Amino acid sequence: MTLSLSFHLPYIKPPSPTISSIAPCNLNHHCHIPVSCYTATMEALKTIFLPLFLVLASALYSANAKIQEHQFVIQATPVKRLCSTHNTITVNGQFPGPTLEVNNGDTLVVKVTNKARYNVTIHWHGIRQMRTGWADGPEFVTQCPIRPGESYTYRFTIEGQEGTLWWHAHSSWLRATVYGALIIYPREGEAYPFPKPKRQTPILLGEWWDANPIDVLRQATRTGAAPNISDAYTINGQPGDLYKCSTQGTTIVPIDSGETNLLRVINAALNQPLFFTVANHKLKVVGADASYLKPFTTSVIMLGPGQTTDVLIQGDQPPSRYYMAARAYQSAQNAPFDNTTTTAILNYKSAPCPAKGVSIKPLMPSLPAYNDTNTVTTFSNSFRSPRKVEVPAEIDDDLFFTIGLGLNNCPPNFSPNQCQGPNGTRFTASMNNVSFVLPNNVSILQAHHLGVQGVFTTDFPTQPPLKFDYTGNVSRSLWQPVPGTKVTKLKFGSRVQIVLQDTSIVTPENHPIHLHGYDFYIVAEGFGNFDPKKDTSKFNLVDPPMRNTVAVPVNGWAVIRFVADNPGAWIMHCHLDVHIGWGLATVLLVDNGVGLLQSIEAPPEDLPLC
Repeated sequence: MTLSLSFHLPYIKPPSPTISSIAPCNLNHHCHIPVSCYTATMEALKTIFLPLFLVLASALYSANAKIQEHQFVIQATPVKRLCSTHNTITVNGQFPGPTLEVNNGDTLVVKVTNKARYNVTIHWHGIRQMRTGWADGPEFVTQCPIRPGESYTYRFTIEGQEGTLWWHAHSSWLRATVYGALIIYPREGEAYPFPKPKRQTPILLGEWWDANPIDVLRQATRTGAAPNISDAYTINGQPGDLYKCSTQGTTIVPIDSGETNLLRVINAALNQPLFFTVANHKLKVVGADASYLKPFTTSVIMLGPGQTTDVLIQGDQPPSRYYMAARAYQSAQNAPFDNTTTTAILNYKSAPCPAKGVSIKPLMPSLPAYNDTNTVTTFSNSFRSPRKVEVPAEIDDDLFFTIGLGLNNCPPNFSPNQCQGPNGTRFTASMNNVSFVLPNNVSILQAHHLGVQGVFTTDFPTQPPLKFDYTGNVSRSLWQPVPGTKVTKLKFGSRVQIVLQDTSIVTPENHPIHLHGYDFYIVAEGFGNFDPKKDTSKFNLVDPPMRNTVAVPVNGWAVIRFVADNPGAWIMHCHLDVHIGWGLATVLLVDNGVGLLQSIEAPPEDLPLC
């Protein structure tokens, strides 16, 4: 294909300095150009023409890119599960919602119309949103919610990402049913870094309440207790054969002898990390969170809520029917959880047909024990990038965030019915002893962009206010955090390291921590209290995995690194939704850099008003 270069480039006003500002250089026709003059001149030329070059390169690079437009209607739809029908909030009447399929480089334009009775936003989980933070979606962080009867159009371009991501509501507990897969294929003409599979199947692991999830959350908020646990897990919206009234809808995944199927596994559960396996089949892990991995083989994977994992499965077993299964990984001691198992069926197309009236029961896999942290650790330690990557070696911002639960004393004006947590308290959660409070009349990004005062402060502690034995016996005086809307400011281009340290306040737990607007490298994980003197030697600065959600080990820590090259307001939170509601979150506020290409775009005209 021949590309014409005769198109008109948009005019971009060159930033300072310009060539005319370089006074010391005497550029007459007869002199030799001094090195200092040459260097300054080249720098000035680069300042002027680099934006033009980037625009040209982008135009060439995007020659085959497409603009994909979709309509999302948020509405109540009758959905029957576990023998009962509920008026469930869905997208376009589908549960799960529609799968979006795009290529690396494509632009998505999704108009979301809210016909439900709740406020809603949509988050495109894992999309970098380069300079398009207005499309990120977390309620009161980057936008005000889409009110009932109103619409908002999300516009963003997918740049340099391939693999499996997903989208979901980011308002209250609507994520329980408002979610779907987002598959990013390589650019047209480019290939996977592994043999192309014969077929591909999204596997969305979910969590189902035999009640209205919003009512479940409201009851917990009212009482201060932990919310009721779910009644089932689901695969592609179906609980599977082990639940009542569910066999007819069990998800069937086709495969045939000799072929390869790419399973795009997504943990869309609200509050539960999950194990996933397939009877008698090995899983070859090739990607996670829309980043490729050095392939490795395992019999079971674990995903925290928000995480995705791409696995290849071979049709190398006798043609028959085999259960896929998922169940809880529960790391919090003595905390109630949904101890049930969801199933789907891997069905060989060449399997012999059973005799009339005879049902062949699929083979059931063995799953790890619900508290099998050793299996989780072995799996997590297997992740590597396919090749050497550019990890920041020098650090500008060295941050240390403790994460964990907490208990608020019952306020004097509350009745005992409002304080049904342990010993008459109310559950809470925090990072660095700050329990994050969302604004309610303007988003943080809007306040930052418009200079609105009094919405947030920039004094989030970059280190724990008090050092203590994080994973030991913690003094009760540290169990009650301070509420606040505090953010951490970062300069554009800053090289950032964050140590995420679990604590044993109330109970230690494996926390899936998701950072919006960024991918990051997980350079190390471990148990106990992070010790920079001895643990820094364990850092992998050669081929660490790139993720957008890190499962911080129970009673342990994880270290992540990234470059703050995307201006905006980016929430970092636990993806157990019960925890984000309690305040286990903070916001990284990244300043604009120099010039247009290092600055966030202007807010769209249809950005929802509060």
